[in-house]
Amino acid sequence: MAESDWDTVTVLRKKGPTAAQAKSKQAILAAQRRGEDVETSKKWAAGQNKQHSITKNTAKLDRETEELHHDRVTLEVGKVIQQGRQSKGLTQKDLATKINEKPQVIADYESGRAIPNNQVLGKIERAIDERPRSAPVLRAL
Repeated sequence: MAESDWDTVTVLRKKGPTAAQAKSKQAILAAQRRGEDVETSKKWAAGQNKQHSITKNTAKLDRETEELHHDRVTLEVGKVIQQGRQSKGLTQKDLATKINEKPQVIADYESGRAIPNNQVLGKIERAIDERPRSAPVLRAL
């Protein structure tokens, strides 16, 4: 009782909500009813290994009113990759395993859907001993 004094005041408070409770739908609705600002954001690629992100500013592209888009790999590049892969007797999966990429990446490059990435193209070139980027049409990449 030596700590108690007439001049000191002891304040007892409840603990604040835990992180899981603060994120619950009930807590969000209660905060909105009180008129507090509620910020919600979605996690992007949270549990995935995103190795090759698009380096161009996609938000800037979205804000532009002109018809802007990311350049894609041309079909000539896809054909050179496909012919080189087949001449080596590799499937798309084998080539992807050889260069440590996903098979979908190889499929995208061969079909012309991929956004050119020099690291991936370099690995493909070394694996198939072809130079898909050296064609005159492709020097712009």
